[in-house]
Amino acid sequence: MKLLKHSALGLALALSASAHAAGPKAEVIHWWTSGGESAAVKKFSEAYNATGGVWVDTAVALGEQARSVAINRIVGGNPPTMAQFNTSKQFLDIVDQGMLNNVDEVALRDGWDKVLPETVLKVIKVKGHFYAAPVNIHMPTWIWYSKAAFKKAGIAAEPKTMDELFAALDKLKAAGLIPLAHGGQPWQENTVFTAVLANVGGTELYLKVMRDRDPKAIQGEDFKKVLLAYKRLQSYVDKASPGRNWNDATALLITGKAGVQIMGDWAKGEFTAAKQLPGRDYGCIAGFGAKSPYIIQGDVFVFPKTTNAEQIKAQKVLAGIMLNPVTQVEFSKQKGSIPARTDVDASSMDICAQQGLAIMKDKSRHLGNGEIYLNPDQNGSLADILTAYWNKPVAVEKVQKDIANALKN
Repeated sequence: MKLLKHSALGLALALSASAHAAGPKAEVIHWWTSGGESAAVKKFSEAYNATGGVWVDTAVALGEQARSVAINRIVGGNPPTMAQFNTSKQFLDIVDQGMLNNVDEVALRDGWDKVLPETVLKVIKVKGHFYAAPVNIHMPTWIWYSKAAFKKAGIAAEPKTMDELFAALDKLKAAGLIPLAHGGQPWQENTVFTAVLANVGGTELYLKVMRDRDPKAIQGEDFKKVLLAYKRLQSYVDKASPGRNWNDATALLITGKAGVQIMGDWAKGEFTAAKQLPGRDYGCIAGFGAKSPYIIQGDVFVFPKTTNAEQIKAQKVLAGIMLNPVTQVEFSKQKGSIPARTDVDASSMDICAQQGLAIMKDKSRHLGNGEIYLNPDQNGSLADILTAYWNKPVAVEKVQKDIANALKN
């Protein structure tokens, strides 16, 4: 059935059909605070308010901090109605401790099993119950570039291999520009590493390292090449990089001061907020080659345990809104992601989103991000090792040994 046009009336009608009833006051904890993120989350708040409910926005900067606030509120007996987590193992502990309500009723009513990718379903469905509503799919390892910076540096063609990317970075450096816009924070260094592992190592090595945690593969020559390429990228960042926020790094591309950024597709939300268009002002590369892995990440919302009938009602309304086809598209157009649902009309989305949607049709290219394969302790240890290697002179063989030890089964 053809989706309703993306008008205010169409959205309101679609939502009322999805939610069935008006929702009461709902407090939502999330970490979307940048310009593009704020514009995106507004789509959800407007959609909820359109049902007659009242969205109470509790934005907490930085994902780790927002999750900590949410968990402390849940444990302390003062839970929000809904809280953001990533599409990962981050919320498994509070599921196991019985601190979340499931939204099985909504998931079954709306056929989530039929419209969500298997990689996402494996995360949100725990022991047969749906504990989270996925709002999007992010791919964390996009390569973005400024058209103005490339023109100034005399780069005529988009890089198609890692070697061509290094050649472009050299030209940007020679032109007096910042070659690689980077925010020196552990999670951002982990993102750059993941991009290199996917593009230099490929699917097989990626799975041996992240999923299987194979010590032979981690200490092998192919993985050494990955680490050396990762370290080489550090030579292209500027001295002001340490501690920089990701969106401030994106702003360097928007203003033409830097050439390249390796960052998730949420960066596109910043370009959109700055009125820049893909293909005209900036370029987007999902990966090198027709078989490059597409790393699946994303955002979900969980529903803290409550016996309050009004809050349970609000949770069900919110779960319906999160997966509404129209809302998913409108949200992703602002956020830079693609919808979690596979059955939406995404024809109004931009060329970068279309690139991601086309790749998602090939299930052989789907890979989970590190937080799907690694537990929080392993993921934290890996990030610490990679950040130390990025910032200090450490022998690559020691890094291999440290990672093998950190990821022991």
